[in-house]
Amino acid sequence: MELYKNIDECIKKIKEDSGESVDLNIKEIYISKKRLVSLYLETITSSEQINNYVLKSIGKTIIDEENLNFKDIYKYFYNTIPSGSLKELNTFEDVYSFLYSGFEIILVEGTKKGIAFEMRASLDRGVSIPTSEAIVRGPKDGFTENFNKNLGLIRRRIKTPRLFAKEKKIGRKTKTRVGILYMDDIVDNSLVFEVNKRLDKIDIDAIIDSGYLRELIEKDSKSNFPTIMSTERPDRACMALLEGKIVIILDNSPFALIIPTFFVDYFHTPEDYYQKSSNISFIRIIRFFAFLISILTPAFYVAITTHNQSAIPSGFLLNFASQRQGVPFPGFVEALLMMIAFEILKESDTRSPSVGGSAISILGGIIIGDAAVSAGIVSPIMVIVISITAISSLVFSSIDVVNAIRVWRIIFLFSAATLGIYGIIILGIFFIIKLCSISSFGKPFTFPFAPFNLREQKDAIIRMSKDKLWNRNPLTAKKNLTRLKKMETGDNN
Repeated sequence: MELYKNIDECIKKIKEDSGESVDLNIKEIYISKKRLVSLYLETITSSEQINNYVLKSIGKTIIDEENLNFKDIYKYFYNTIPSGSLKELNTFEDVYSFLYSGFEIILVEGTKKGIAFEMRASLDRGVSIPTSEAIVRGPKDGFTENFNKNLGLIRRRIKTPRLFAKEKKIGRKTKTRVGILYMDDIVDNSLVFEVNKRLDKIDIDAIIDSGYLRELIEKDSKSNFPTIMSTERPDRACMALLEGKIVIILDNSPFALIIPTFFVDYFHTPEDYYQKSSNISFIRIIRFFAFLISILTPAFYVAITTHNQSAIPSGFLLNFASQRQGVPFPGFVEALLMMIAFEILKESDTRSPSVGGSAISILGGIIIGDAAVSAGIVSPIMVIVISITAISSLVFSSIDVVNAIRVWRIIFLFSAATLGIYGIIILGIFFIIKLCSISSFGKPFTFPFAPFNLREQKDAIIRMSKDKLWNRNPLTAKKNLTRLKKMETGDNN
């Protein structure tokens, strides 16, 4: 709807549409004999900037012309107000869009136009260390809730005009700024098209966090494993961009989304590329072993103690039997009870204040474990099995991967209780087939293992030195595939 020529009617409608919000500030100002009205929201706009840059500038300046037109007033503000974002408004929709984005609105009497200039208040926290991804060695800065700061943290690292940043507004009520970032000289254009197509299909009232957006564009919702990675780390986002991936940042969210994501990516960290390759290769092998331990250990213990006693030496079997003497529950129920107890402790640690959360969970685990063994509810070996399982799952920082591991751990436990080791083998085959069937924006999730790519094994489990990682991922990078020219070796003497 177009603005009215009568300012009083415009103000009346704006007040009605906003429910006469308490933070809506309306002030009349004059340039010569021309009446104008200033509107801004005190809660998201800087009153100090408005007083210093707008009202003082108007008060100090006198224009002799009595019959000013809109072009004269616009030119006056353009030359007087130190704002890089000066916009011309024609509709109430424009007014609301800028008003609720931290802009001051100037309505001009006798015209159907207004002027908006940015006077946002600083409501975000400063750049700080990421809290969800531990940093051993590397940059300590993390994304914040400010869109421009997040984009700046990436631009600070990648100084090239080929880093394209496109913007969309998603959410009928929130009008959330969504930034699509990619390296134009590396990325696969079909991937950019697919991401934009899925974003354009979204029709929802609100996008509060990147988690909303990820769920809406992640087509493979039947998969427990996330096919879009969330990260708080700008260095990880930049590494993804340089591999030909797409990074999505949102206003009011400290988590960026990386598209596409592969299964092996969750076993890699940015620190892997800041340290010696031989050390990192060992650590990566440990991570893969931790993944298997966290999924299979309870199931394997239940299988060998319930169905397949002949699979272990008789000495171990007698030891296990003596420890389970007096325990009223079968191994499956015993494992399930302990797993639930540990999950409750973990959740309480996550939700408790940081001051005492860890202490409570550690103390609770010790007391509950000791009391359960003393009461004969569980066996000591079961406490050890569940503890090793829980510790192994902590290797992964992604909460989505940890949740997927939890689900599959319980499924494997059921299969072991039913069919023993044969159940674990059958379910293991199904698990591998399930993983291989997952795709992330049309890219196979288990690449470079399935489909197998020999060249990409240099950075899958074993990490080769950087001078041997010449090429980018061929699934994501379709242009400029070479990241490093082969280094010449030999003596210069």
